[in-house]
Amino acid sequence: MAKEKIEVLIQGGKATAAPPLGPALGPMGVNIGQVVSEINKKTASFQGMQVPVKVLIDSETKAFEIEIGTPPASSLIIKEAGIKKGASNPLTDKVADLKIEQIIKIAKMKEDSLLGKTLKEKVKEIVGTCQSMGILVEGTPALETIGRINEGTFDEAIRLEKTELSAEELKTLDEEKKRLAEELEKRREEFTNIAKQTLSEMKGKPSSAIKHKLQELKIPEQVIKEILPEDEAEKPAAGAPEKKEEKK
Repeated sequence: MAKEKIEVLIQGGKATAAPPLGPALGPMGVNIGQVVSEINKKTASFQGMQVPVKVLIDSETKAFEIEIGTPPASSLIIKEAGIKKGASNPLTDKVADLKIEQIIKIAKMKEDSLLGKTLKEKVKEIVGTCQSMGILVEGTPALETIGRINEGTFDEAIRLEKTELSAEELKTLDEEKKRLAEELEKRREEFTNIAKQTLSEMKGKPSSAIKHKLQELKIPEQVIKEILPEDEAEKPAAGAPEKKEEKK
């Protein structure tokens, strides 16, 4: 019994007969509408995320099976945190806070693709991903949370595989997310004001020197790019001689 396999990335709950799925299914002789409907049913919980999908088709009977993969852990974290993306500078910027129950939920969703042998080890992997995205876990930086996990602070929640939060806990997390966003915006304004003042003080100097000064002041790269476009950073000041290439 020969089987054909089609692998595509589909936005959760939004598969259509359009490319890439429709043209791939067309020559297979299956009912495309049924396949699309089944995929959307199985990926409904992953709305807003790209989901790996396999369609296995019996070349003789035209019967089909749908296998759904899971999005990357970072995508699941973003959805659970209710944000659009992680922090630009995760070492200094924090954009959201997650509870251990949410981490357990993601670890269970990704358990087949994580390296840890136990749920506790898999939970730590997800927390590690939060660290790289500027997301707090249980109100503390993710690396500190890993230490608390090692100490056994969340052993009971992990043992019970708790994944649900109360309405009050969800409300608290939402308020914390708003507070972090306001704090981030305030810091961004401070950096922008410092950058503009530096730009004014160094008027007439080479843009590359100004960029170097901004970097010394630890101004985020995104702010530097907005204040001093990248293509300007290499231009010498007006009337200044062109910089000669150094001999190697």
